[in-house]
Amino acid sequence: MQRKLVVSSSPFLRNTSISTRGIMLDVIIALLPTALAAVWFFGAPALAVMLTSVFFCVLSEWTYEKITHQKSTITDLSAVVTGLLLAFNMPANAPWWMAAVGSVIAIVLVKQFFGGLGQNFINPALAARTILMLSWAGLMAATAAPQAGQIFGLGAGSLDAVASATPLAQDAGKYGLWQLFSGNIPGMLGETCKLTLILGGIYLIVRRVIDWRIPVSFIVTALILFWIQTGVLYSEASGSQNALYQLLSGGLLLGAFFMATDYVTSPVSKTGRVIMGIGCALILFVIRVFNSSYPEGCSFGILFMNICTPLIDRWTARKPFGYTKPAKAVAKDAEKGEAKA
Repeated sequence: MQRKLVVSSSPFLRNTSISTRGIMLDVIIALLPTALAAVWFFGAPALAVMLTSVFFCVLSEWTYEKITHQKSTITDLSAVVTGLLLAFNMPANAPWWMAAVGSVIAIVLVKQFFGGLGQNFINPALAARTILMLSWAGLMAATAAPQAGQIFGLGAGSLDAVASATPLAQDAGKYGLWQLFSGNIPGMLGETCKLTLILGGIYLIVRRVIDWRIPVSFIVTALILFWIQTGVLYSEASGSQNALYQLLSGGLLLGAFFMATDYVTSPVSKTGRVIMGIGCALILFVIRVFNSSYPEGCSFGILFMNICTPLIDRWTARKPFGYTKPAKAVAKDAEKGEAKA
């Protein structure tokens, strides 16, 4: 039986040497500086959260595929990346069982139930983070104050004792710009050191693992919106009411470089990726400015745009080479032209 040739829009595979494992390895390399920074600022508990999250993500994927008689895909390292990103969205003093529950949610509920890698419609790590936050808001909000350099001198109990508000909380504005940039602030593991996040993002862009359009449009749009809203680019006297403070606070940079750029849940076209970045920034801005009960909006912004991705792709997809309009469409266009005339 003759099969029809299906012509679709890009992307097309141009380099057969590219593999899922290679891409995931690059992402892990880009995340390592932030992981080391988290351990430097929060000590052994941060390392424990990351190892627990990665372990249960890999275990969940292996167990599910074993039960459902599927080929094991743990060697492609996608579960490791999900585990790291989930850990980056949790505080250092989070109990180990919460990291385990989040890992099962991310891999089984969000990823495998929808067909595995490449089939999930939202980012697994962000979806798990949101469920954890709604289920155990107190544990997720009780971030620890950093104690730089005391890598093995801190225990989970000592971190609990110094639980502190993040830069976006009610007492926001007490942190300096260098503290925000270097990561010497309370917060989730991946929301602290902005220097390592930027270096990791640049590495992925240079390696062409991610497209620059999403993070750049995300960051630039957020900067412009907060600049317009506060009227100040940066001023120490303005506290948190300036554009740079908002840009370097919360999970904005983590989301822009490592979450919104996920291949599966982001648009295919160049125009669509710009729309994705702008949309994420708009939703983040609205939540931060107009919602007093929840100061951060990055997760919700990215998840919402993940759901809109198929629609964005439909609007912005390029026409396949050699495409011609159907006869009915041509006739309708002609009728519209005659009616206007």
